[in-house]
Amino acid sequence: MPAEASPARATPTAPPRDPAPARVVVCRDCCCGTPKIVGVDHAAQTARLRALVPVRVSECLDVCEQANVIVVQPSAAGRAAGARPVWLGLVNDPDATEDIAGWVRAGGPGVAPRPDILDLYAITPPRRGPVS
Repeated sequence: MPAEASPARATPTAPPRDPAPARVVVCRDCCCGTPKIVGVDHAAQTARLRALVPVRVSECLDVCEQANVIVVQPSAAGRAAGARPVWLGLVNDPDATEDIAGWVRAGGPGVAPRPDILDLYAITPPRRGPVS
């Protein structure tokens, strides 16, 4: 009698990763991230975000009057759901930094509802005219 084939052993695998997760863009140029915004530890804010979520540091985002500016970019799933980047200004409080990181970790725009408290920081992105 032929021996039965043994079932293949299942190997544990990590859960699938989003190929393009939600992330934050932190402005760190002429006003954001500089001593012009007094009383904010800009390096600590950036480090804290980097410890929790994907971060990209940007040059000037052209809304200096709203410094510190953070843009939350939707994940691939969020974009597929129709989400657009969310611009947040005057992010100068550690609690706001934590709220942003929590939202991004939950999935960000288009995946997780924006915490109501972040409505206080929402700004309109700058309009850029056509390039001549």
